[in-house]
Amino acid sequence: MDKVLKFINTKLSLWVIIFAVIAYNFPFLFLSVKSYINVFFAITMFGIGLVITEEDYRNIIRSPWQILYGNLCQFTIMPLLALVTSWLFNLSDEITVGLILTGAAPGAMTSNVISYLSDGDVAYSVSLTAVATILAPVLTPLITLVLAGKYIPIPFISMFMTIIYTVVIPLLAGFAIRRMSPAFIMKLHDGPATISVLAIVVITSYVVAANRNNLGQATALIFGAVVFHNLTGMVLGFLAGKAARYDFRRTKTLSIEIGMQNAGLGVVLALQHFSAEVAIPAAIFTIWCIVSASLLVNFWKFFSRFNTAAAES
Repeated sequence: MDKVLKFINTKLSLWVIIFAVIAYNFPFLFLSVKSYINVFFAITMFGIGLVITEEDYRNIIRSPWQILYGNLCQFTIMPLLALVTSWLFNLSDEITVGLILTGAAPGAMTSNVISYLSDGDVAYSVSLTAVATILAPVLTPLITLVLAGKYIPIPFISMFMTIIYTVVIPLLAGFAIRRMSPAFIMKLHDGPATISVLAIVVITSYVVAANRNNLGQATALIFGAVVFHNLTGMVLGFLAGKAARYDFRRTKTLSIEIGMQNAGLGVVLALQHFSAEVAIPAAIFTIWCIVSASLLVNFWKFFSRFNTAAAES
């Protein structure tokens, strides 16, 4: 059973792509989950809360300034880069708002896994993601209001409450249960992570199904904008790590953390407070982000082997 769960957890990009294709061709299979999207996202955060340890939170206390710097980069680079991307690609107002919403989201929890696979600083990654997630109820709607308010009305309070209900409360509930019953959680092994993976797949599949026509009409321009936003964010994150004189492992981690957004949250917010069209950038980002992260892992592994070979010669 453990092997099955591990296989599911380590093949997230594969499941997302497979089910996205199924959802695009057979949308009726996933449209019925519309009323439960918030529930599925809450399940994702609850599962993540179950795997965050007290040691992860102690790391925040040990290096508060580095955590603060990382989150400052997180909540400035990606939102502002979304504006620049919109201008460069001449995007419509709705797509611009969607890109800003994606950029204003906290880092994706999958960034922790990618940091691990890339031999990054996992403790730093988990700490950054945890703090960004806690800050998200205020910062995500506030940044969206400031940067996207001129395009369409931004319901700050409603967005704030949505993030509280679907992100913060489930995350803290999962952490509380782990703290009260650590032995029981340990027996579950990869179970909580699998729950989160399956929920992410369901959410992504629904977004593809619900936006089938819009995605079909989405031009290479929109896809290119999302790819540019993601990859440039990673590059700027790497440069931010260099500017702070981080070691190589932590610099890689900051690059991953900034480039990988919790686009699933962007999808939930777009569908609940805006429109299906606004959700398109987040939907594309959700799929592409996982693909680019997988490519990034292979790049860092090749880079490490190359450096090792060069040093030995």
